Amino acid sequence: MSKQILYYLPKIFSKSSSKMYGQTTKNIHQQTHSAAIMAGEVTANGNQRKLPRFLCLHGFRTSGAILKKQIFDKWPIQVVNKLDLVFVDAPFPSQGKSEVEGIFDPPYYEWYQFNKELKEYENFDKCLEYIQECMIKHGPFDGLLGFSQGAILSGALPGLQDTGMGLTKVPKIKYLIIIGGAKMQIKSLAEKAYSPAITCPSVHFLGEKDFLKPSGIKLLESYVDPVVIHHPKGHTIPRFDEKGLESMLSFIEKLQAEISTSEQV
Repeated sequence: MSKQILYYLPKIFSKSSSKMYGQTTKNIHQQTHSAAIMAGEVTANGNQRKLPRFLCLHGFRTSGAILKKQIFDKWPIQVVNKLDLVFVDAPFPSQGKSEVEGIFDPPYYEWYQFNKELKEYENFDKCLEYIQECMIKHGPFDGLLGFSQGAILSGALPGLQDTGMGLTKVPKIKYLIIIGGAKMQIKSLAEKAYSPAITCPSVHFLGEKDFLKPSGIKLLESYVDPVVIHHPKGHTIPRFDEKGLESMLSFIEKLQAEISTSEQV
């Protein structure tokens, strides 16, 4: 079976190949600042500053290309040009109807499968292995950005990594951007993912009409000093209002400062 893993890079295209669960020939795009070199931006004093690099995990039965389009259609240039974003497809082709059919073109993918009660997961271990391979091949990464199922994954992975359940061969996840996230419902996973509380800097988007908002609020209880950006929409990638944009830019500035400091040590 052949499938694409998509990344985004304005005006730059390259190709790479990888094998995972029978998938080969993956197109690679990468997003950077239009005036940057090697995923960095030039500061006021002329120095080069590395952009925070995020692996982006899309929603259930969508794709990396869809998440890329959603973010770059809705987020302003002063946000996306300060992040180095890498978009990947989930490892498993959609096993049912996608809610974005008729809105976004296929193919569609899912990270793992679950029952109606969200109490049982299938192929979760393979999902973790796949994400680790992506991080090895296309990293190193500073953090994760996730939407919906990708956000549920992203929100749990720092804790699962700390307890040795996954991502044991890659550097520690340092930052998170969670959009329409929720807590995992399986007790054995939740105990490892959210206890002790997650300390890495994180920003969480909560939609007023999002059906996952109650669980997204519950997720916040598992984080230390999370940044929260509220928006009036439902389960979607939101646009920023003035307050939300200010919070996001401040969060990114903090990340850049920490990364710059760590590189100087």
